[in-house]
Amino acid sequence: MGGCNPGDSQISIAINEGNTGSFTRALGLLDATAVVVGSMIGSGIFIVSAETARHVGSPGWLLMCWVLAGLLTVLGALCYSELAAMYPHAGGQYVFLREAYGKLAGFLYGWTLFTVIQCGTIAAVAVAFAKFLGVFVPWVSNTNVLLALSFWKFTSVQLVAVALIALLTAINCRGVHTAKFIQTTFTVTKVGALAALILFGLLSFDKFNGLKVNLIDFWQPHDLSGAPLGGVSFLAVLALSMVGALFSCDAWNNITFAGEEVKDAEKVLPRSLAIGTILVVLLYLLANVVYIFLLPLHGVAGGATVLERGIAFAAEDRVGTAAAEIMFGPAGQGIMAVAIMISTFGCNNGLILSGPRAYYAMARDGLFFKKAGILDVKTNVPVFGLLLQGIWASMLATSGTYSNLLEYVVFAALLFYVLTVGAVFILRRKEKDRPRPYRVPGYPVMPAFYILFGSAVLIGQIWLSPQYSGAGLLIILSGLPAYFLWRRKQESD
Repeated sequence: MGGCNPGDSQISIAINEGNTGSFTRALGLLDATAVVVGSMIGSGIFIVSAETARHVGSPGWLLMCWVLAGLLTVLGALCYSELAAMYPHAGGQYVFLREAYGKLAGFLYGWTLFTVIQCGTIAAVAVAFAKFLGVFVPWVSNTNVLLALSFWKFTSVQLVAVALIALLTAINCRGVHTAKFIQTTFTVTKVGALAALILFGLLSFDKFNGLKVNLIDFWQPHDLSGAPLGGVSFLAVLALSMVGALFSCDAWNNITFAGEEVKDAEKVLPRSLAIGTILVVLLYLLANVVYIFLLPLHGVAGGATVLERGIAFAAEDRVGTAAAEIMFGPAGQGIMAVAIMISTFGCNNGLILSGPRAYYAMARDGLFFKKAGILDVKTNVPVFGLLLQGIWASMLATSGTYSNLLEYVVFAALLFYVLTVGAVFILRRKEKDRPRPYRVPGYPVMPAFYILFGSAVLIGQIWLSPQYSGAGLLIILSGLPAYFLWRRKQESD
């Protein structure tokens, strides 16, 4: 494998042992880029701008939140590209953290990834798919309770969400070739659909209801009471406001988990990360420009029309649906529902495909269930990891608590991003002689900027949302007992 040192005993590489399969390098540049783009674009771009607008109270700063989040995302992807080209193996970010900081740091990331980040996101995206299916099939509704206990309800929305997780898990168990076909097809479709909606919106000159009013105090931030924001308090609000945009841009790192299945990985991984993140960031910025053109930023909670509610108070925060209703009239709700269903279907396939490759690397290090480190001899994919992920994601989807877990883990996920970018500096010292097919441009300025910028967002979260950042840290630390148990088991084997 290109770029590997012969004595690299710690890198998780699939080895044919008995009835164990081996990874197949089946993902070309288009497929890898489809994993990046498809995993990033879910339902966030159609919803998040409402909450961001409520925080900053300014059209200019709404756009700036997306610009800054996009800049941070692309910078992060460029920094990860150096690491991915150095270690083009299964596990991706887990491997990067392990090699830079040791097994404990890698495990705590993998633990958080499995328990909340990956499985919680899969659950949330599946529920979003089900909710928008309900636009066409009224039976699918949170009010349609199929089973009720004293403390728990199982609705038709949850049933559809579990069915979607099961379907995509089964598809991925058939092998990477089937999964990549689904991923590439749905990614191309949803990018085309989002681009078409953006283009239509930009050309709907007679429906620019928000442009004139939004140009008034374009850069003056306000709180919900209308009071101007400024100084250090505004910087903290801005940091908190970026959280939604950052995690609408999230999951671009998923392709690194499948590094061992990418053709010519040392070249393709950096290219797919750069192309994918830049494309999505541009689409997100243009979508928000359309929102600002079509809808006033400010509105009234419970307003009778989409214009009265504006961006900030769009019904159920569905800004994308409100914009579509302006463009297409009553049919807009159905058009947007189809777009979001396509988007969430493809997003979940990318998440389901990628996650088990990280669990595989953990298992190969003796830090996860042993069966998760075995590839099926026929399909050459980690079937046990896929099934385990599907079961846990389904449990979260039916628990009704996954959304809270995701809010808690926002802090934890960003913390791991900052630490991983920091690994670029550490590995430049620890692994001076290791081949680097790709180097971060502008080193050390670019990774240093990411660390400083990301840390500023983390500090803003701690200041304004200590309960969520604290809970995120507790989720990470909850992995400590599991780590020592697996280490003890490994030593006794």
